[in-house]
Amino acid sequence: MYNLRGGFLTRPLVIALTLGCVGAVLSWLEETHPAVSSWMPQVLFPSRSDPQVAQVILAGIAASIMTVVSIVFAILLMTLTLASMQFSPRIIVSFARDRVTQWTLGIFLGTFCYCTAALPSARSLPHPFAPIVTVLGAMVLALVCVGWLLFFIHHISYAISVSHIVDRIASETEAMIGEMMPWPRRDHKQTDPAFAHYVWDTPVLSQASGYIRFIDTARLVSMAKAHHVKLLVVRRVGLFVPAGTPLLRVYKGDRLTDDLMRDLRQAFDLGPSRTLQQDIEFGILQIVDIALKAISPAVNDPSTGISCVDQLSRIMIRIAAKEPPESLLYDPPGVFRVSIPWSDFDQLLVSAFEQIRLYAKADVAVSLRLLRALGDIAITTSNPSLHTSLYAMGKRILDGCSEKLGAEELMPMRSRLAALEELTRTVTPK
Repeated sequence: MYNLRGGFLTRPLVIALTLGCVGAVLSWLEETHPAVSSWMPQVLFPSRSDPQVAQVILAGIAASIMTVVSIVFAILLMTLTLASMQFSPRIIVSFARDRVTQWTLGIFLGTFCYCTAALPSARSLPHPFAPIVTVLGAMVLALVCVGWLLFFIHHISYAISVSHIVDRIASETEAMIGEMMPWPRRDHKQTDPAFAHYVWDTPVLSQASGYIRFIDTARLVSMAKAHHVKLLVVRRVGLFVPAGTPLLRVYKGDRLTDDLMRDLRQAFDLGPSRTLQQDIEFGILQIVDIALKAISPAVNDPSTGISCVDQLSRIMIRIAAKEPPESLLYDPPGVFRVSIPWSDFDQLLVSAFEQIRLYAKADVAVSLRLLRALGDIAITTSNPSLHTSLYAMGKRILDGCSEKLGAEELMPMRSRLAALEELTRTVTPK
C-alpha cells in the first residue's frame, strides 16, 4: 500500500479510468436521451448532424495529447537523471511521490481515454450521430491540459532546485517523526528487570534478502501473546538482512510451529531499497547524500552543503523534542512480549553530522554551520544526555578541522564550541 500510494500507478490510473468512463457514459446518454444535448446553443456546435466533425475533433485531441505526454515525460526523465547525478539517486523516489506529477500524468491520460471512449459513438451508420456535449467536454479538457501543462512546467522547474528538494525531504521526514514519535520526550528509560534473564534460544531466519522497511509491531505482540512466547527483533528498520540470517529470536522457542514462524516472517516488509515507512534515518541520509556530493571537490558547492545542514538541524530539533518509539512492548501492561530496536537520538545525530564532519574538515563555512546547528539543537532541549552528545559531536568537529586548518580559521570555531559548551550547562527551554 505504501508503494501504490506513492508511485505512478494508483492516482494516475484512477484519474484516467474515471475520465474514460465519463466519456463513454456521457456519449451513451446523448444517444439514448437526445434531450441531454438539446440545450447546447447551435452557435457553439453548428454541425450537429455531421459525425465527421466530432470524429476529427476527438481523434485530433487524443493524438495530440499522447504526443505531448510522450515529449513532456521524456524531458522529465532526462531532467531527473541529471538531477540524480548531481544530487543523489534517491531523490527520484520523492519525485515519484510528487502529487502534481501524478495528477499531470492522470489528467493527460484521462483526456486521451475520454476521447477514445467517446469516439465510437460519433458514426454515420446506421444513422448519423454526433455527441456534441461529449465533444464540448473534450474541448474543455484540451484547454485544461494546456493550462495544466504550463503549471506543470512551472512546478517542475521549481521542484528540481536543490533547496526545494531538501526542504521536501525534510518535511516528509518530519511527518514520519510525528507518526513514529507522537509524544513529548520524557526523562526516564523503559526497562524490564527480567530482560537479561531471558534465553533467546530459537532464531527465526529470513527467507529473503532485503532492507527491513516496515515491522508490524501490533501483529508481533498479538502472536507473542497468543502463543505465550517472547520475541527479540534482531535488527532495526533500515538495516539489511541477508537470507538465512535471523530476523528475530524467540524465548521458549519450543512452542513455535511452522505456521507461526511463517506468520512471524510476514510481519516484516523486506525490499531492495529503504523507504520512509518507519525509517527516520533514511530521510536524514538522503539529505546527507546531497550535502556530501555538494561539498566534494568535484562539485565544490558549500552553499548547498550549508542548506542541507540547516535542514538536518530542523529534523534533529524535532527528534530531540520527541520520545523515542517504545522498544519494549507489553500486553497486558506489565507483561513483556516483544523487544524491537529503534534508532535513538545519538545514532541519528551521528547519521546526520558524522559524514559531513569528515568531508568538511577543510571547509570553514560548512564546519561553522555544523557547530551552529548543534547549538540550535542544544538550546531547544534541557536533557543532559542530549547535551553531552551534542558537545561530543562539536568537539569532534573542531578536532577534525584542527588537522586541516590554521589557528586563524579555527578561532571562530573555538568560539562556537565554547558557546555550545555554555549552552549545554545553562540552557533551559521555555
